[in-house]
Amino acid sequence: AYNNHDVDDGIRAGIVTVSSLCEVELFRRHHDGVRSAHSDLRGRRLVHEIVRRMINEVVTDLIETTATQLSSVKPASIAEVRSQQRPLVGFAERVATEHQELKAFLREHLYNHHLVRATRLRALRIIKSLFEAYCGDVRLLPEEHRVTAERAEEASGATGRARAVADYVAGMTDRYAFLEYGRLFGG
Repeated sequence: AYNNHDVDDGIRAGIVTVSSLCEVELFRRHHDGVRSAHSDLRGRRLVHEIVRRMINEVVTDLIETTATQLSSVKPASIAEVRSQQRPLVGFAERVATEHQELKAFLREHLYNHHLVRATRLRALRIIKSLFEAYCGDVRLLPEEHRVTAERAEEASGATGRARAVADYVAGMTDRYAFLEYGRLFGG
């Protein structure tokens, strides 16, 4: 799902275009299907419907392919699951290939775009700063998380404190992390 939402984000940001995404089979097939069924759709509505259909296909295929594989193997224990030559959960070959093609496209055209790399560096700096600030002074954490960090530190030392702080930071939304960074560091 995140790859498909990245398609939407990349289009909205103007980093990738619908026409460039039509190089990718999964996108092109759904683009053509939506345009055929709804020739009047444009812009955001067109992209929304394409992404919705892409997610539906990938999720449905994952469920159906996994159910078929489980049905044929009929594992009775976790040991039997682990003993399989290949994972029991996965996509059909065509969907896996198309999904990998989409991932490769996004890596080349979106994730490695200079604007995305700059944003990623900024986010990394913010996360690192928040982690270091909270580890340095757990009193900066909200009460319940401060208590959790203190208990973790009592049980496991500095590693426990760091784990509790990491869990807290990992649970932040982007927006909340930006707000906390501004609160703690003024900007």
